[in-house]
Amino acid sequence: MNDFCAVLPAPTFAIGVRCDDASIREIVYLPPSAALKPLCAPAREAVRQLAAYLADPRFKFSLPLAPAGTPFQRRVWQAIAAIPAGQTQSYGALAQVLGSGARAVGQACGANPYPLVIPCHRVVAAGGALGGFAHRRGGFLLDVKRWLLAHEGARF
Repeated sequence: MNDFCAVLPAPTFAIGVRCDDASIREIVYLPPSAALKPLCAPAREAVRQLAAYLADPRFKFSLPLAPAGTPFQRRVWQAIAAIPAGQTQSYGALAQVLGSGARAVGQACGANPYPLVIPCHRVVAAGGALGGFAHRRGGFLLDVKRWLLAHEGARF
């Protein structure tokens, strides 16, 4: 855990934050683990805002995120960020809006370095099935996706 600037315990998982002195570089889901107090100002703000989301899933993030991703990935992430809490959208529907394919949208979702802030958990397979999460089709991360959607009151 020495490469994280902070680790915030959540109900069934933990959230790790990597940052530099000015911005958040990555947010990752971790198996349940001990907290790591924030080591810098961006990490303190990230922990504050992540804790606010855990208390209220309608919380709106305003973190200083380091630039990341390809132009296509940034377009996908912008579309994902527009999905309101408690709602979902399918990979295919996002692909239609973006003039792309569902698999390309899924790959961009999996490459998202800022989950929760860019809520890729709100993107599901056709017919409301969960689909994958962070390039995985099962296991721990899919359980995190289920918890996040339930926390937001989404039907899936």
